[in-house]
Amino acid sequence: MVSSEQRRKQLARQKYERQLKRREAARRKARIRNISIALGLVIVLAAGGAYAASGGLNGDKKDDAEGPAEQPSAPPTSKAPDPCDKPAKGRPTAKKWKKEPAMKVDKSASYTMELSTTCGEIDIAMDPAKAPHTVNSFDFLAGEKFLDHTPCHRMTGPPQQLYVLQCGDPTGTGSGGPGYELPDENLKGAEYPAGTVAMANSGPDTGGSQFFLVYKDSELPPKYTPFGKVSASGMKVLKKIAKAGLTPMQAQGDGRPNATVVIDKATVRKS
Repeated sequence: MVSSEQRRKQLARQKYERQLKRREAARRKARIRNISIALGLVIVLAAGGAYAASGGLNGDKKDDAEGPAEQPSAPPTSKAPDPCDKPAKGRPTAKKWKKEPAMKVDKSASYTMELSTTCGEIDIAMDPAKAPHTVNSFDFLAGEKFLDHTPCHRMTGPPQQLYVLQCGDPTGTGSGGPGYELPDENLKGAEYPAGTVAMANSGPDTGGSQFFLVYKDSELPPKYTPFGKVSASGMKVLKKIAKAGLTPMQAQGDGRPNATVVIDKATVRKS
């Protein structure tokens, strides 16, 4: 027969074993939870890193260029309705060139790049005297219909101190370009007030086809070739686009425009 003392010890041992099982189960749940949190963090950081690696006013660095990449969207900063029309039928070209086009631009003439967008007409007076390689390139790309049907894939705004709309990538990811790179131009004393049009890049002398339009005075280091100025009517279109807000990708105030901004057709005219 089991004595009362033996019975007491048996019950105490069983209680201890139950406690050990509960503790092990709790530790197992904690490990699973921590692994899930860590995995989620890795995914978030990977998404943010991919965007960061392609962020900035960068772009056109071949296929691994720095420019916004497709990532899951955060809630938009504005609920304003889309002020733009549907894009015209057609797709961006997949053309690429190994070398910068031969210089044919007339440095003494005036050139205007007309962007017929889903949101309205944006005319840009380009300066071939100060940025001949850049103007010559856009004259060439427009003639090749390279910019036709391309989206403006990125916009920045509050709380950032940068107010730009970035365009010129046929892939819409921030990593596309024409295949060649352009030298930096007109950087000495470069400033970026509202209306400025300048080249995006991935470092010195890496401009391609991506450019940004400044819709409000912005402070930037003089590293981005300023080559043109938006017309007064074009500024109204830019402000309409900006008013619709943006969907953040990596950080607040940095992402994709809520407006459906697509360049249906780009034309360069000499006068």
